[in-house]
Amino acid sequence: MSDFTADAIGDLTGRRAVITGANSGLGLQTAVGLARKGAHVVLACRSEQRGREAEQKVRALTGSERVEMRVLDLADLASVRAFAAGTDGPVDLLVNNAGVMATPKSTTADGFELQFGTNHLGHFALTGLLLQNLHASVSPRVVTLSSLAHKRGRIDFGDLQSEHRYRRWGAYGQSKIANLYFMVELDRRARATGWDLASVAAHPGLADTNLTAGMRNPAVLDLLAGAFRFMSQSDAAGALPTLYAATAPEVKGGDYYGPSGPGETRGAPRLVAPVPRVLDRDIAMRLWNRSVELTGVDYGALRAAG
Repeated sequence: MSDFTADAIGDLTGRRAVITGANSGLGLQTAVGLARKGAHVVLACRSEQRGREAEQKVRALTGSERVEMRVLDLADLASVRAFAAGTDGPVDLLVNNAGVMATPKSTTADGFELQFGTNHLGHFALTGLLLQNLHASVSPRVVTLSSLAHKRGRIDFGDLQSEHRYRRWGAYGQSKIANLYFMVELDRRARATGWDLASVAAHPGLADTNLTAGMRNPAVLDLLAGAFRFMSQSDAAGALPTLYAATAPEVKGGDYYGPSGPGETRGAPRLVAPVPRVLDRDIAMRLWNRSVELTGVDYGALRAAG
């Protein structure tokens, strides 16, 4: 694993991957890595124009024609439902990559706090609505992107939508630990039904992407830019944990991958550990049930197991 590169990925011909937020950064690099190995890659992008540009870029970089762009806005459940309804046939790999970070207080089209609604609820709904497509695959995988920020995240069930108090980094941390609770609970439920679905997670460490575009304070952006130039790795390097989680034969459901360097900030991918509270089943189940209520997406046969 320590010497893993995108070139080490095996032949993916015949496999179909859906990647959210694939128009830039980690998502784009993930798309390039998979398309180069023969996968049919669906770029699920909020902006049609930027998505079309990314589609052409991936095709130019990989020489693959098995690349398509479809519009998906995770901050709008109507868009999520339309995307899922328009998806026919098997989905072998779903990469829940898209996200927003430390944005000013805002809400999604459905009234959810923007970061929780986009990063967690949008992907929760998308995955649930694509269950039939995943079931149609042999040994499907769902890779959900988290962050080092999950370590300070906690689920505030008393103020899940940050209506009483909004702290942009607190809301971000909550959304990122929610991603891990979701990954672990999805894995538990798939195992309980005997389904050969691998639900796993990854994080990029500190990667030089445009994720901070939602932050409007120039002074903060300048400070972050300087810190990132000193500490971060490229988006291509940051995508390696995702690519490993998505393709390596030895990956098992419930695994979490991140960089191997100091503080998991950079370096080759390796198996890492989330904070222990991610394994709290009561919180995971409570969050799952609340997510079903908020999105209206019920995972059907994937009921809670004892």
